[in-house]
Amino acid sequence: MIRTVIMWIVALTIAAPALPLILVHAQTKDETPASKPDAAKVEPAKPPEQFKPEQQASKGSVTVGGTLINYDAYAGTLVVHTKDWDDVPQNADKDEKNQPPEASMFYVAYFKSDNKGAPRPLTFLYNGGPGSASVWLHMGAFGPKRVVTADDSHTPAAPYSVVNNDYSLLDVSDLVFIDAPGTGFSRLSGKDREKAFYGVDPDGQAFADFIVQFLSKYGRWNSPKYLFGESYGTTRSAVLSNILETDREVDLNGVILLSQILNFNFSADGPEFNPGVDLPYQLALPTYAATAWYHHKLPDAHRELAPLLAEVEHFAMADYAQALAAGSALPPEQRHAIAAKLHQYTGLPVEYIEKADLRISGGEFEKTLQDESDTTTGRLDTRFSGPTFDPLSKEADYDPQSAAIDSAYVSVFNDYVRKDLKFGENRVFKQEIDVSKSWNFLHQPPGSPFPLPEATNVMIDLAIAMKYNPELKVMLNAGYFDLATPFYEGIYEMRHLPIPTKLQNNIEFQFYESGHMVYAHEAALKALHDNVAAFIVKTGNSKTK
Repeated sequence: MIRTVIMWIVALTIAAPALPLILVHAQTKDETPASKPDAAKVEPAKPPEQFKPEQQASKGSVTVGGTLINYDAYAGTLVVHTKDWDDVPQNADKDEKNQPPEASMFYVAYFKSDNKGAPRPLTFLYNGGPGSASVWLHMGAFGPKRVVTADDSHTPAAPYSVVNNDYSLLDVSDLVFIDAPGTGFSRLSGKDREKAFYGVDPDGQAFADFIVQFLSKYGRWNSPKYLFGESYGTTRSAVLSNILETDREVDLNGVILLSQILNFNFSADGPEFNPGVDLPYQLALPTYAATAWYHHKLPDAHRELAPLLAEVEHFAMADYAQALAAGSALPPEQRHAIAAKLHQYTGLPVEYIEKADLRISGGEFEKTLQDESDTTTGRLDTRFSGPTFDPLSKEADYDPQSAAIDSAYVSVFNDYVRKDLKFGENRVFKQEIDVSKSWNFLHQPPGSPFPLPEATNVMIDLAIAMKYNPELKVMLNAGYFDLATPFYEGIYEMRHLPIPTKLQNNIEFQFYESGHMVYAHEAALKALHDNVAAFIVKTGNSKTK
């Protein structure tokens, strides 16, 4: 979904930031009845039924590192409102169309049952999209149960394999998986509900409201607190960390980022719509090289990935950057030399590279790398491949990894949440919703008097959170085979945060031979668990270890 989202960001904030959105309402005959019914026969209007918090409790156990952990699970909802909501409304309107907007946000919390003494760390986890539920992190990474999928190919249809999750984070932290408003079992109601919750800033406010309520409901204000966001969830984490730190007076121990995107100007999806900004091509190049290496498409042999990536990163920010900056002034012989070098690092034909003006988007690379066999390369995880839908298309028409594993995750969670967590009977679980046309991508960064008419960039939000709380630690996790949010893009963003040099020491980097969903590769999942667990242990402070 994030590629579609980025295309809309470009269209709405770069191409025409000043154009107003005009809604036209046409009245029809049905809206003005010829005669009113007899007043005596009209039933009195009933006030709409508003959301109420829910909770279903259950128990379970998981074995992590050979140790049995008994846990209490809570599946439920909390009701959140917009930033300016008055929690003691003076005039409750009986007309549902005029009810203030609210969201019922679904969560699943896991608490270690026999915990005694100091409060355990508490980690809030969510996926991104925007428009995605947290099913992926829940069933693939850190929940007590894990679905098993094929490593880099299509997982056969049901029945799927569900196992004890040896890599659950319950060994070091209690966990709260949150579904964003409108996703999963979360729902919206009230007037202008999409406008109230679908946007960079209102989404951050909704999550902040949820977290503050959760801390009160479960008495966890004195626990070490962590945010764990994936993909657009990292965008959310930057906004949310600033809100919690500066507005809600909630100091965080750590912000854990997986597959980061903070500045959408750097995305490899649709950079051709933002001419003059060439960084997306540079930052995606190391991922192109890693992908070509994995599929044995490089013309020269490279036994190990790490030395190759170091070489490509240097080229991307030196010779390649200079060539792109020259634009049409680049001499033909230099242009050909750069194209030949790009061929060495991507495996794409020199003629194709020159025809693309040395600039290849993510979708073009995915479509072209294995074109000779009518095979499309994955986007979320470029280790995956699948049959090409349209051999004549310019870009990839779908993502082979999503096609390969989505059914397993969604099917297993729908079964697990109802049978084990006792939640969701007679309800539809929405693993993903399309918010691309209704999402407000404009963001009002700290210090700005109004939202800025430009592509979403929340780097300053994370920077302000780190400066407001100099003890805040940040961890970036990224996969080498991720073309949705290339790993080198995350490095570049972190190195360019507007923070004092000494605060750069608060940032930790971890990389994996996997894709966007790092945990979809079991060896990478183990490493991810170990790295995140170590991060939580060392930042939880001495009183809570």
